[in-house]
Amino acid sequence: EMAKSLPWLRYPEPLRGWVGGEPGFDPMYITQGFPTYIVREAELKHGRVCMLATIGWIATDLGARFPADIFQKATTISAHDDMVAAGLMQPFFATLGSMELYGGFLLAEGWRYACADGGLNRDAGDFFVGKRFLPQDPEQADSMRLKELKNGRLAMLGFSGIVTQAVLTNSTFPF
Repeated sequence: EMAKSLPWLRYPEPLRGWVGGEPGFDPMYITQGFPTYIVREAELKHGRVCMLATIGWIATDLGARFPADIFQKATTISAHDDMVAAGLMQPFFATLGSMELYGGFLLAEGWRYACADGGLNRDAGDFFVGKRFLPQDPEQADSMRLKELKNGRLAMLGFSGIVTQAVLTNSTFPF
């Protein structure tokens, strides 16, 4: 069977049964060499980060700023260096670090249960805070999960393009 997303490639067998309607997007067959659970966890995490980063980048270019004076002169291209110089990256890294520790703990616990009884006790990317926002119908919930996955993939590509365009042209959004 051929993949729906890339019809010239075979459907990656490890993706079967993950998200309803998964089009089989794994052009490098990464799931052949790594556990699908870990690969999907990373894909969802990076997709979510890029969705937020895209919104943040565009909002900053359109003039949104935090209220303190130090934030007023920052541009999307200079923001990182400005925040490092001001010493404001430590709280950012502490927040990200605590989120990574929590995610690592959940990943290890899920993996431990999977090895012990053959079944995972959580979905990849589930931090136990968002299931109440999913539809109760399993088909609709799978549809939402697939939309998140596809939007995350798009955001990863889109954010890369936005950053590249901004740096190459030294201009703000819309370019």
